[in-house]
Amino acid sequence: MHPLQHISKRIVIAGTLLIWAIKWAVRPYVDFSALVTLLLGIAPNLLGSFLLPFGAFWLFRRFFGMEDAYQVRLTCFVGCVLVTINEFLQLIPVFGRTFDWLDLLFSLVGTWLGYLSFIALMQKHRIATYP
Repeated sequence: MHPLQHISKRIVIAGTLLIWAIKWAVRPYVDFSALVTLLLGIAPNLLGSFLLPFGAFWLFRRFFGMEDAYQVRLTCFVGCVLVTINEFLQLIPVFGRTFDWLDLLFSLVGTWLGYLSFIALMQKHRIATYP
């Protein structure tokens, strides 16, 4: 396994556990100020979108390639499109979820930060030199 896959695996697992802790252990049971409540409200979207390139590399590398910046950019773009579609589907009342512009905005910000972080790690580990 490529060293970046090990790093990506750890980042995805830690990020997922953090999202779960925020969604199911912190937000429902602890009262915070308005600013902290807002930050905890957008954190799952921000963190989940940040994890997109790492999760794609760890779990779907053979399908997405992700051997150069272009492929990572394409993967992140597809992730952004899917996140955007998911957010707009929440406008349909059948799903019982709430549309929020801030969720959409911070999903895009999270994907951009994830892309930048993944590219930095990719350059550090010289992914293109590995099979």
